[in-house]
Amino acid sequence: MKLNHTHRRHQRAATTALLGAACLAAPLLAAAPAAAVPDPAAAVQAAPGVTASEKGQPVATPRTVITTDPELDDLNSMLRMLLYSNDLNIAGLVYSASQHHYAGDPERGVEPHRWPAPDARFHIDDAVDQYEKVYPNLAAHDSGYPAPDELRALVRWGNVSDVGAMSVDTEGSDHIKRILLDDEPGQVFLQAWGGANTIARALKSIQEEYEGTDDWDAIHEKVSNKAVLTSWGQQDTTFVDYIRPNWPELEHREVSTSIWGYGARSSALPEWQKYLEPDWMKTNISDVGPIGDAYRVWGDGKQMADGFDDEDYFGLSGYTADELRDMGYAVWTPPQPQGAWISEGDSSNWALLLDNGLRNFADPGWGGWGGRQALNPDDPYQWRNRGVMDIGPDGEPRADYAAGRWFEDFQLDFAARMQWSVTSEYSDANHAPEASVPAGLLDVSRKPGAKVTIPGRASDPDGDAVTAKWWNYAEAGTYDGEFEPEGSDGAKLRFTVPEDADTGDTIHMILEVTDDGEPSLTRYQRVVLTVK
Repeated sequence: MKLNHTHRRHQRAATTALLGAACLAAPLLAAAPAAAVPDPAAAVQAAPGVTASEKGQPVATPRTVITTDPELDDLNSMLRMLLYSNDLNIAGLVYSASQHHYAGDPERGVEPHRWPAPDARFHIDDAVDQYEKVYPNLAAHDSGYPAPDELRALVRWGNVSDVGAMSVDTEGSDHIKRILLDDEPGQVFLQAWGGANTIARALKSIQEEYEGTDDWDAIHEKVSNKAVLTSWGQQDTTFVDYIRPNWPELEHREVSTSIWGYGARSSALPEWQKYLEPDWMKTNISDVGPIGDAYRVWGDGKQMADGFDDEDYFGLSGYTADELRDMGYAVWTPPQPQGAWISEGDSSNWALLLDNGLRNFADPGWGGWGGRQALNPDDPYQWRNRGVMDIGPDGEPRADYAAGRWFEDFQLDFAARMQWSVTSEYSDANHAPEASVPAGLLDVSRKPGAKVTIPGRASDPDGDAVTAKWWNYAEAGTYDGEFEPEGSDGAKLRFTVPEDADTGDTIHMILEVTDDGEPSLTRYQRVVLTVK
């Protein structure tokens, strides 16, 4: 079964255009009413090597463990993520290290590197502190938000002493180990916002306990099928040096999008630059309650590490790049106006898990708010967004547009959730519309020439007016011919399967529903047609 799965992925990857060079990488990083949280016990257990979406089954939101270093964009990603914790299935929040931040090890003579002061409130705990202040308001908008103490119970310290540290077990690595060995069904997404070293330690601990025993083959297969590693590049060498050689069939999705990172200005469309500017950020994010107060923006006077950090000039404002260099800073990204967007580069890790109708996590090549990945031709279990380009509004391939095409929708959604955090009455804030399609028509199989009707539905919990449209997400499918639906009546779609489509070709149709609330919000429903 694994061979069939791998062959399918190679086949689709061959039809995915890898147009151009890698997406922009931030210099600080290594190379290159809403629904309640679903019950983990109800999650679908896919057969080994086969995703639930391939079997035509509904896909429950998988559990996820976040490992993170104290970079400012990790704090920002954490703050935004907690606003979506009602839509996620968070199983762990773990401090880890990276090549950019580590605590040091006096016994080995390793000095701390860009590490917060000993008395600092570290970013996971700080984010949960701010979440606690707004939790009653958030719960008024969705009862599925986890209580602050539930989140605190998930916080662990992982391997933080040095870049790539994985020589000893920690409470963080033990927590990941227990989750990977438990019998709850479904995949577990292990997010590496910094280095993968704490995750690597958990895997190595499993290997050390079971290798050479009668259970090893079964345990190895179970963990390989269960774990999905997502990461922004490689911020230490533990994936290359340990994980891939010892766990060759463990799925890895590299989500190195620039649209949410320090390079956002190079990726956002011109008309969307306003969502990065001080006026919009001040009105919608940084001046909105406790979470906004903790969210990092340019010139806010804050810093990441204890003492002088020549890479951290984000808290300063009013200086040119040359003036910053004269002050001893290594200027690697241009300074911006006070109050402007800095980064939350790791948000693509968790955004792909959101249940917004795009089913982003169900298959790496499908795409969504967390971007879209293509198979690495040198590794049948690694997917990456490097070189993956969607077609931009001008009809030309555009770097990082597979993630960037959703930028406006996600920013406006962020602004709405920020308003939830300071609004105690459900009726005083906007909530996302609903796009739906009968469950049996989410994944359909039809012959060439067949007439297909999809009776979609659009509604809004606030009673706002909604608009609905269907569009063909051509880059996510494998049919490479011309295709346009024959027509749609609002949320109802009619089309004919192309006569020249080959068996196994896929076409992805997206129902997009937008309300007229303030801010205007959008949700989707993806229908995947497979030609038989």
